Amino acid sequence: MLSTQQIVIMRNKLIHSALFGLAIGDAIGVPVEFKDRRFLKENPVTDMTGYGTHNQPVGTWSDDSSLTFCLAEALTEGYSLKQIANNFINWYEQGYWTPHGIVFDVGIATSQAIHRLKMGLNPIIAGGADEFDNGNGSLMRILPLLFHIKDMSIEERFQYVNNVSSLTHRHIRAILGCFIYIEFALQLLKGKDKFEAFLRTKDIINDFLNNNPICSDNEINKYHRILVNPIGNYGIKPIYEYPEDEIALSGYIVHSLEAALWCIFKEDTLEKTILRAVNLGNDTDTTAAIAGGLAGLLYGFDAIPQKWINQLVRKDDIFDLCNRLEKSYNNETI
Repeated sequence: MLSTQQIVIMRNKLIHSALFGLAIGDAIGVPVEFKDRRFLKENPVTDMTGYGTHNQPVGTWSDDSSLTFCLAEALTEGYSLKQIANNFINWYEQGYWTPHGIVFDVGIATSQAIHRLKMGLNPIIAGGADEFDNGNGSLMRILPLLFHIKDMSIEERFQYVNNVSSLTHRHIRAILGCFIYIEFALQLLKGKDKFEAFLRTKDIINDFLNNNPICSDNEINKYHRILVNPIGNYGIKPIYEYPEDEIALSGYIVHSLEAALWCIFKEDTLEKTILRAVNLGNDTDTTAAIAGGLAGLLYGFDAIPQKWINQLVRKDDIFDLCNRLEKSYNNETI
C-alpha cells in the first residue's frame, strides 16, 4: 500500500508526472531502439545516453512523445479531433513538437493515417482498421486523454478512447489496448497502489465488455494475460506472474502493453521501471514511454531523477505545456 506521504506526492503535479515520465522513458530508449534483449543483457542501459540508433543527442525523445505533446497541446484548448489531427499533420510536415525541428522516426500506420488526415478524411475513420494495423502507435500517445475523461462514465471514456485511437489506429484490438491502458492509469490517478489498480481495472474492463459487445471473444482473448478472463483454454495467470522470457517485445500493441505493465509490477521505483523497460529490448523507446507514463502517475513527479529532467530536450517547453494543461482543467486532484 502507498504511504500517506506517497499519496500526497502523487496528488501533486500528476500531469507533469505522467508527461515527464513518458518523455524520459522515451528519451532513454531512443539510443538503443531495435537492440535485442541479448545485446542489452551484455550492455545494459543504466542512465540517459545519446546517439546510438538514431544518432540523436542526449535527452532526445521520439515520435512517441511528440504525438503525446500534440494531443496534450490540443487539449489545452478543449477537446477537438480536428485540432488533434491538425497538430499531427503539423508535426509530420513542419516538425511541430519535435525535439530538434525534424521528424526522425515515424511508424508506417501513423504515417499513412496522417496522409489521409491531410487529404481531409474524417479523423474518426483515418486510422487503419486492418488486422495488420495493430501496432502501438496510438497507445504510445494517448495518455493525456486521461485528464480530459477521468470524470466521465465508462461508456463515455471508451468512446473518447475509440475516437482518439482511431486517428491513426482504428482496429478494435488497438482501441481495446488503449482503453485498458487508460483505465489502469485512471486507477493510479485515483491513488490506488499498482496491484489494487490492476485488479480494479481487470474487473471494470471485463464488466464493461460483458455488458457492451464491442468486439468478439477472439479479440478479448488477445489480452487474456492482462484481463485474466479467458474464453477458451487459456491459462489464467496475471501478467506479473510471467517470467521475463515470456514477455515478448515488438511494435505489436498487445506485446507493448503487456511489457509495460510487467515492468510496472517487477520494479518499485520510477527509475528502475524505466530502465527495466528499456533493457527488455527491441521497441525500447515506446515500451519505456508507455511504462514511464504509468510510473509517473504511480510514484509522482518527485520520484523522477532531477538529472534526467535536466537532460531532457525542451524541458522548459514541456513544463509550460504541463502547466497550461493543468490550468485548463483547474482541478485540485490534478
